[in-house]
Amino acid sequence: EKLTFQVKWSFIPAGEAVLKILPIETIQGVTSYHFVMIAKTYPLIDLFYKVRDRIDAFTDTGMIHSILYKKQKKGKSKKNVVVTFNWEKQTTQYSNQGKKAKPIVIEPGSFDPLSVFYAFRLYDLKVGKKLQIPVTDGKKCVGGEATVIKREKITVVNRTYDTFLVEPDLKHIGGVFEKSKHAKLEIWVTADTQKIPVKM
Repeated sequence: EKLTFQVKWSFIPAGEAVLKILPIETIQGVTSYHFVMIAKTYPLIDLFYKVRDRIDAFTDTGMIHSILYKKQKKGKSKKNVVVTFNWEKQTTQYSNQGKKAKPIVIEPGSFDPLSVFYAFRLYDLKVGKKLQIPVTDGKKCVGGEATVIKREKITVVNRTYDTFLVEPDLKHIGGVFEKSKHAKLEIWVTADTQKIPVKM
């Protein structure tokens, strides 16, 4: 699966984001799915805030929990994050630019911030349903929650889709969201077995 999104800042085309699933790999002896997200800004936006991000996330093929998580930022801010999972000890360890943090204890069945998106897509959706999955970025582990708000038809790039509107809970998410008191994230996914995200 490969999904390409145009990112807009207000009405201005600002960049592109790609979500894709690569061929199955063996990671730490575990047969694993490989999820990737790549985001980049267009040249004009690079002048103000350059983004060149890549996230690689690996889970077992049973979608029970994460195996490995990597995040690289090569734009205005730079990071090289690796999060390793030790399911015997039920811990995860975060490192950035080779500097390792103290391992933290995580909940059984925890996913990283990218693969949790794919884990949510395995659920049957209906209006009013709350979905709950533990999520960790290696620095903390929180209860990830999303609510199915409504079912509606939306039009994207001249095509109409039957969708569910899903709102993840942002109370534990930092970054831009903690600066905006009433910020919310809305995701429209197709109301079929694939649950393809068509708009965010």
